[in-house]
Amino acid sequence: MRNRPGWRRGGSSGSSGSSSSGGGSGGGSGSSGMAKRVLPLPRQRSFTAPIVPNPFVHPRPLSAGDKLRTVLQGIILLPPRAICIASLVLLAWLLASIATFGHPAKGSVPLKGWRRRMIQTTLSCLTRTLFFVMGFQVKVKGKIAGLLEAPVVVAAPHSSFFDAIISALTGMPSVVSRAENLSTPVFGTILSSIQPVSVSRQDPDSRKNTAAEITKRALSRGQWPQILIFPEGTCTNRSCLITFKQGAFLPGVPVQPVLLRYPNRVDTVTWTWQGYSGTELLLMTLCQLYTRVEVEFLPVHVPTEEEKNDPIIFADRVRQTMATALNVPVTDHTFEDCRLMISAGQLTLPMEAGLVEFTKISKKLNLKWNHVREQLDTFAAIASASKGGRIGIEEFAEYLKLPISDVLRELFLLFDRNGDGTIDFREYVIGLSILCNPANTEETIRMAFKLFDADEDGTVTEEEFAHIIQAALGVPDLDVSVLFKEIDADETKKLSYDEFKNYALTHPVYAKLFTTYLELQRYHSGMLDEDGIESNDSPVKESPVTKNAAPGSETTPMARNKVCPEGNDEDYSCTSDKKDD
Repeated sequence: MRNRPGWRRGGSSGSSGSSSSGGGSGGGSGSSGMAKRVLPLPRQRSFTAPIVPNPFVHPRPLSAGDKLRTVLQGIILLPPRAICIASLVLLAWLLASIATFGHPAKGSVPLKGWRRRMIQTTLSCLTRTLFFVMGFQVKVKGKIAGLLEAPVVVAAPHSSFFDAIISALTGMPSVVSRAENLSTPVFGTILSSIQPVSVSRQDPDSRKNTAAEITKRALSRGQWPQILIFPEGTCTNRSCLITFKQGAFLPGVPVQPVLLRYPNRVDTVTWTWQGYSGTELLLMTLCQLYTRVEVEFLPVHVPTEEEKNDPIIFADRVRQTMATALNVPVTDHTFEDCRLMISAGQLTLPMEAGLVEFTKISKKLNLKWNHVREQLDTFAAIASASKGGRIGIEEFAEYLKLPISDVLRELFLLFDRNGDGTIDFREYVIGLSILCNPANTEETIRMAFKLFDADEDGTVTEEEFAHIIQAALGVPDLDVSVLFKEIDADETKKLSYDEFKNYALTHPVYAKLFTTYLELQRYHSGMLDEDGIESNDSPVKESPVTKNAAPGSETTPMARNKVCPEGNDEDYSCTSDKKDD
């Protein structure tokens, strides 16, 4: 079998590891005099892990002492409170029925005159009384804006169904609610009286119709009541503000931000995806002597022309204003992260393994939720043997059906963005998108097949396949029969180009493994790369590649050999999205 320039037989076993820039740690010791390899550009800062890794977990579960105290207090407090709540709810249902009697259904026409006044006064008063009976001590700060001054009210952080206290303070504004809730006995009638913007899961155009309805009401100049929106779209533990949905900001009208705080030693109100159920929280809250809540109304935010034309900018600036007032960070988590958490739990992974900051990942890497969900299946299959929902170097090697070698360590370090020796799901998604998929091109696959096809007969035998893999990984006695059989779909004991290509397209990690090996061979051989990396201890020079690269991109130098010749303009390196945060 012919030797090919740029591929040394058994040549990569003498050194190990590298250091990844931006905090990655190298593994192993290199050969004598060999300097640490340095990536030409730092990792993109916009992909750093969020300050708050999981805003969807209950922050402070009750201790044994708190639980005992809750039970003892509940024996006295729960019965009378339950009777009072039931009486107030029935009275509210009666008043809501009177206010909506004979009025067109589905909220197509706004309530006017005595109907609206009844809802704004009596129902608001009953709601305040209801919270008082439940033991809530409400502290209000700031000035409440009127309907014409701020047609939309945005409240955050959204952490509990008790956040509905804002409705009582603002005169029972309309809210966004599922259409199914309107058919609920008793509560459906009460909800209908405040004329909510209904969202139907069966309607494929529901998102568009909801946005149009919010815009119509916000621009009605007082014909419809104010709209109360929780722009986060799901409940968190109040440790940060996650991504704001655009719905409240699409009309381009002034909005009043409202902050919610629950300064209690025992937290019985936070309703998150990982924690107590709604029923448990309601019962525990009713068993407390009192529950403090602070509601702060910030000054009305009047949008600029730029914000009117771009609801994303409008939402981000309002969120930043609210985060500053709350003294909490902002993250790019969203409801889609919650869906991934549920999927992770179903795959026997820790639920928090599914958190990827979906807003940022989807925007920068142009990924859809379904695609990320598919990647979660693959990740779960790799990480199933490990604990904690992370991939170690051993699981990584087992998945690729390859031994741990310099090339594999190099690729692993490129995935391991924080250098902790493991790959979590977020790092896996980013790695596939900016490392493997760009390298997995038709040209790269053709190059690799040409390399394996030693006799150039258009097929690759197991002997040819084994010879190159063994040489590349520096393991002369490596058994590659399992990997070969997996690629050999038609079981002819020869790999056609189509078989090779189909397997490569569905396993993009191998493409990056291939280009990484070419790069390491050039580096270890001490060649001077014309694009700016010298051998040994030379610093990284600014080259035509690095000079023209956008800040924050991740570029891997390209090897030059017969398969990837000098002067080839095709770049098989991986360059991340250029857009800054």
